[in-house]
Amino acid sequence: MSAAPKSRLGRGLGGLIAAAKPAAPAAPSPLAATAAPASTTPVAVAANGAPGYHEIAVHLIVPSPYQARREIPIEQLNELAESIRAEGLLQPIVVRKHGEKFELIAGERRWRAFQKLKIKAIPARLVEASNASAAALGLIENLQREGLNAIEEAHGYASLIRDFDLTQETAAERVGKGRASVANSLRLLSLDADIQGYIAKSLLSVGHAKVLLGVEDPAQRTVLVRRVIEDGLSVRATEKLVHTAKATGNSKLPIARARKLPAQDAVAVAGIEKKLTSHLGARVAVLHTPKKGRIVIEYRGNDDLQRLLEKLGVES
Repeated sequence: MSAAPKSRLGRGLGGLIAAAKPAAPAAPSPLAATAAPASTTPVAVAANGAPGYHEIAVHLIVPSPYQARREIPIEQLNELAESIRAEGLLQPIVVRKHGEKFELIAGERRWRAFQKLKIKAIPARLVEASNASAAALGLIENLQREGLNAIEEAHGYASLIRDFDLTQETAAERVGKGRASVANSLRLLSLDADIQGYIAKSLLSVGHAKVLLGVEDPAQRTVLVRRVIEDGLSVRATEKLVHTAKATGNSKLPIARARKLPAQDAVAVAGIEKKLTSHLGARVAVLHTPKKGRIVIEYRGNDDLQRLLEKLGVES
C-alpha cells in the first residue's frame, strides 16, 4: 500500500502508534533492527517489558485474540519463510506485554515464518497498548498489507464494534476508513455462511455480493449464487439476472439446487478442499452436487500458474 502520509489509513495508523507510547525517541529503521542485532535489546532484558525495539524469544510470543485473519495460506507462509531466509526480516513484528509473555499486535505471518524456520528470536517492537488499540493496530496492519479477504475485514470491523462497544463511526476513525466503507463491509456478514465462504475464497467478488444483498429471499439468493459461480457471470450480468429474478420470481435454475448438502457430505467436501489446498499449496474450492460439481483452484500470476501446472503434471 502507498505510504502517502495524507491517506486516511495512514493517519489512522499514525495516531494509534502514537497512542501506543513507543519508548525510543528516535526509533531505528526496521532494517537496522534486523541487520544489526547489537542495536537491539537481548531477550532477557526484553522480558522486563521496557517499550522499544528488542529481540524476543519466539516461544514467548502468543497470538492476538483480536486477529482478523481467519486463514494463512500455506503457500504464502512458505514464500515468506524463504524470503526471510534469503533476505532477513525487513519489518519487525509489534507486540505488547502479556503476563510473562508477549502478545502479537501485528506480524503473525512473520512470527509463524520464524517458527517454520526454527529461528529462536525475532526482532520486535514492544509497545504499550490498550485492548482496543491493539485490535485496531492489528486490523490496520492487515489492511495495509492487503492480507485480509473481504469477509475477514468485515469480521475485523465487527470485532472492534462488538468487543469494545464502539459505533461504526468510531470504529472507522480508529482504522482511518470512511464510515460508509465500514458499513458496506459489515453488510457482507448478513449473507449466508456459504456465500461468505465463496467471497472469502474469491469465487465471488464484493461487487457480486453487493448485488446479491438486494435479494431478500435466502433460497432464491442461494440459487442465484450457484448460477453466478457455475456460469462465471460478471457483476453486470449478475445485476441483470437479479433484476429478472426479482421481477419474475424465477432464477432460471431448478429450486433443488438451493438445497444444502447433508451434514456428512459437507464435512467430506470440506475435508477434500483442505487436502487439495495443502497438496497444491493454493486455495481450492469444491462445488459439489450429487450429479456434478466443479473444482476451482486459485492462483496468483503466471509464475504461480506454472507452478500449479507442474504440480499437476501438465505441460504448459
